[in-house]
Formats: sequence, structure tokens, C-alpha cells
Amino acid sequence: MNIYDFKFNSRKGEELSMADYKGKVLLIVNTATGCGFTPQYEELQKIYEEDHDKGLEILDFPCNQFGNQAPGDNEEIHTFCKGRFGITFPQFGKIDVNGENAIPLYKWLTSNTTFEGFGSSKAGLAMSAFLKLKDWNYKKSGDIKWNFTKFLIDREGNIVKRFEPTADLNEMKAEIEKLL
Repeated sequence: MNIYDFKFNSRKGEELSMADYKGKVLLIVNTATGCGFTPQYEELQKIYEEDHDKGLEILDFPCNQFGNQAPGDNEEIHTFCKGRFGITFPQFGKIDVNGENAIPLYKWLTSNTTFEGFGSSKAGLAMSAFLKLKDWNYKKSGDIKWNFTKFLIDREGNIVKRFEPTADLNEMKAEIEKLL
């Protein structure tokens, strides 16, 4: 199975296919509207505006699995993101990224990547301490740890890199640029 075999739902519930994005560089991200990382929408939109014409697509999958931080319905979430951050990249229906209800795309992404840590920034150390309280062994699985985990996919559909929410977005942009 490859990334282009997966299907998912639009905000309005229509079935869509990853095959529609064949040949594009993809940044797939699980998001939330009430998270400390929500301001990343602003930087993601900036990256999208700069690189969309070069072949980048940012695919936004809202998720409410972490701290109930995306409680609205699909349209409420979209209205918030468009109004507050002006997002123009595709935003899809709310999903689960972990567990038995995780969509197949995310099961594939997490089973083909590893968690490499949150880094040593203030936010990274805080995330590590927070998750250690919940699960001492949180580092051992490839599961999504929090909102705004990103997966960079090349034009052939290969996973190039996984970026945790605390990753430096300038470093992520540099990786994107290499693929465009």
C-alpha cells in the first residue's frame, strides 16, 4: 500500500482520495483550534502562499484527541481558521489519528515513522514532561503525541520526515524547499 491508496472525508463528508495529490509535495498535519500550537496556522499559511505554486499542498486534518482542543464541528473549525488565520490550504473533516478509530492514512503514517522526540527547546521540554506524567513510555510508540504533528511527503509519495509540534518551522520549510 502507498499513500495514494488512502481515502478520507472532506469537511462536508464527501469521500476524497490522496491520489488527487499525486505529484505534489505534501505536508500533512493534524490540527486543533484551541491548542498552544494553534498559532502555527499563521506560519503554515505563509509557507503555503510562498510554495503552493511550486507544487506544495498542506493537508489539514483537525483532530480532537488531545485535550479536547478541537471541539467544534467541521464548519465551525473551518470558519475559525479562515477568519483568524486566513487559511486557504485544504482542510478536511475532523479525524482520529490514534487508536482503533484512527483513519487508515494516519495508521499508515504512524506505522512508517518513529517518534524522535520534542527537542530541547522550552516547548519541547515542557511537552516531554507533560507526556511523561501521562505515560512514562510515551517515546516507545510511533503514535501521534499531540496536535500539529506534521508529515512531509515527496512528489513520489514517500514519507521524507516527521516533524513534532515543537519542531522549528524554519527547518521544516528548508526541508520542503529541497523537495520543490
